Amino acid sequence: MKKDETPRTRLVTAANDNPASIDPDAVDAALTRVAEAIGRHIAREHIRTAANDNELQKNPSAPKR
Repeated sequence: MKKDETPRTRLVTAANDNPASIDPDAVDAALTRVAEAIGRHIAREHIRTAANDNELQKNPSAPKR
């Protein structure tokens, strides 16, 4: 196989064309939003578990979810 020796008319752009310098404030804000969402999800799970435990204490014959 012979290599293509034709000069390129356009520059090749990388698939990941994100800027090389990332704004630290933007990264902090994005990470904070992710952490808050994870915290809310964990809190909901604990609330559901506590509510289910309370339901079982009131009615021991209730089906466990």
